[in-house]
Amino acid sequence: MKTFHLPDLGEGLQEAEIVSWHVGEGDHVVVDQPLLSVETAKAIVDVPSPFAGRVARLHVKAGDIVPLASALIDIDDGEAGDSGTVVGDVKAVSESVREDIEPAQAAAGRGVRAMPAVRALASKLGIDLAIVTPSGPDGTILASDVERVSKILASVTPMETLRGPRRAMAQIMARAHEEVAAVTLTEDADIHGWAAGEDTTWRLIRAIVAACRAVPVLNAWYDAKALGIRKLAQVDLGIALDMADALFVPVLRDVGGRDKDDLRAAIEQMKVDVGNRAVAPEDLRGNTITLSNFGMVAGRYASPVIVPPTVAIVGAGRARKQPVAVGDQVAVHRLLPMSLTFDHRAATGIEAARFLKVLIADLEAGA
Repeated sequence: MKTFHLPDLGEGLQEAEIVSWHVGEGDHVVVDQPLLSVETAKAIVDVPSPFAGRVARLHVKAGDIVPLASALIDIDDGEAGDSGTVVGDVKAVSESVREDIEPAQAAAGRGVRAMPAVRALASKLGIDLAIVTPSGPDGTILASDVERVSKILASVTPMETLRGPRRAMAQIMARAHEEVAAVTLTEDADIHGWAAGEDTTWRLIRAIVAACRAVPVLNAWYDAKALGIRKLAQVDLGIALDMADALFVPVLRDVGGRDKDDLRAAIEQMKVDVGNRAVAPEDLRGNTITLSNFGMVAGRYASPVIVPPTVAIVGAGRARKQPVAVGDQVAVHRLLPMSLTFDHRAATGIEAARFLKVLIADLEAGA
């Protein structure tokens, strides 16, 4: 008998959501046969069986959210014993999960002071005392505190547990906010000279490539543990796509080595794949820099979140017409607001300013 545990699928998360099982108890499986589908960081992937045999037990069901190294399935391969086979370092993963979960569990029950009658009231109303702010002496929770929280919760919709891509997004954004020393620079590009119908996305990609070649430290991966940086010669651009259920960042490979028509076709196909949830997991990782064209909806400037190990993200705001000085005259030109958020651990402010200068110059240049 062998037990297969949830492996580290390379998404950088501590858990995954079970989407569906492809086998049932009593079924016979072979090596590499898909066992189940799981949803991780913005992608649904099939998990294959590492060995053959008869399915003896399914430990989890569809809809469950399970941490890495959790037992998924028992497979009777005719051999005695339980191998506990896991892809990756099970001990390290298990310890990491405990480090994340145990402090939160301990904190939930620590420091709550309330009389038995108040605890009974909280239980009756379905209120977790851990979320109640005490107003009594020495931090004691009073009945009025519980009633206040009950009224607040009654005025809002029931809490919905984040699942799938939105859950992954929340976890990734929280870790990025904790780790990255983010700084943002902004500037306007005068695009008055653009031809009618100019492809904005293409011009943004071209400008990013030019800036990466001029200041390669922003087209890089930063290693926080080693305090080191890896500069990348190839520009693999992550493009933020806002879908109905979450933010997706598929990657366009080697954008500096592809022409306008090729990139436009790739972008359109990328949108279709993301919309159909058919994008491959490898197409959601490994970008060297990111573009967020939020101006397609609204907004001038922003400080988009940098997801490690990348060092920079470029934001494009909503273009607008505005009076500008042209020599000694005033004219109305079309301006494109640009933002550059960079990780100050990896790049200096001057390096970021040089990157932005090249970016703006390329946007303002002719076709």
